[in-house]
Amino acid sequence: MTEEKKRPNANYKLSKPDGPNPVAEENLVFHYNRERRLEKAPQAVKDLYAKHDSHNRFNLLRPLVADKPRATLFFTIILICVFIIIVSIVTRTGAYSLEGNKIEISGTRFEGATIVVLTKTVKKNSGQAYTGAVDIAVSYPAKSGAENEDIPVFYHRIFFSMEPVEEYRFAVPFDPPEQIIILQSEKNRLQVNYKPD
Repeated sequence: MTEEKKRPNANYKLSKPDGPNPVAEENLVFHYNRERRLEKAPQAVKDLYAKHDSHNRFNLLRPLVADKPRATLFFTIILICVFIIIVSIVTRTGAYSLEGNKIEISGTRFEGATIVVLTKTVKKNSGQAYTGAVDIAVSYPAKSGAENEDIPVFYHRIFFSMEPVEEYRFAVPFDPPEQIIILQSEKNRLQVNYKPD
């Protein structure tokens, strides 16, 4: 004799009863209450929810390094920024200040002489920047062990005007790898060691 196949949930009523006391729809609760559901849940589930809730706290760094691709990208950006800062410090042209004027000095060695380029820019919010004669002396440091060496000194004079940006070029009759340039205005003096290209 073959038994009739029964569905697994045969004891459950799948439809609303049509009898004299049907369940009123207004008495049904349709909202979800996590706390009430977790009261009967196993401890592992409660721990999982507690761990998940603790991760919702604000953290600035964690989303940037949450997984390997994001961490790689984040540290690559940091390394590139550090590299750019180091390169800008090492290769920057010297910018100096002389009585409200920003001075940039560069030079190029050419056939036994040095062509010096001096750029003057009036600083913003510096009040009255210096205008007038500036005496320039160019020399180079003595070699070690040659104290009695006769070191040549080149003299030149330029005039700062009211123009916001001015460029001065002059040739120095020697081309050592490192030079000393001294700028002297009426009140202040600026000494710079620089290496021409």
